[in-house]
Amino acid sequence: MLKHRGFPGRLTGTDFQFTIRRANPRGVTPITRRERFRDRKSVDRAADRAFLKALIDHFGDAPFERGNLDAGRLSWLFGREVMAAEDPFDPADYDALLRVDLARAEAAFPDIFTTEAPIDWDAEDEDWPEDHG
Repeated sequence: MLKHRGFPGRLTGTDFQFTIRRANPRGVTPITRRERFRDRKSVDRAADRAFLKALIDHFGDAPFERGNLDAGRLSWLFGREVMAAEDPFDPADYDALLRVDLARAEAAFPDIFTTEAPIDWDAEDEDWPEDHG
């Protein structure tokens, strides 16, 4: 099982895991498409958003191996923002290839694609008085 180095292990401040430490000795947990209903808790939606953002930051739209990515977390995005990148696709294989569909991801989670203008800390502000003290 490939371990994705540098990928966040969980959503900060919660128990929502993004990766697993070791292969399941009772067999690979298959990825299944889970329905996302409108009444899901905001923390569940935040976990989806953070996990998808981490996938995009780490892999972009390139195919990636499932490896140690959590099957449960992938299942909330599978078939929508995360797609199978091979045919036939084995949902119970740590070597299965997936990819992020950026168009669908942006439609579902537009806030992770917004970029604010970076702050230019060296620019002089004309309204700022010369004497700061």
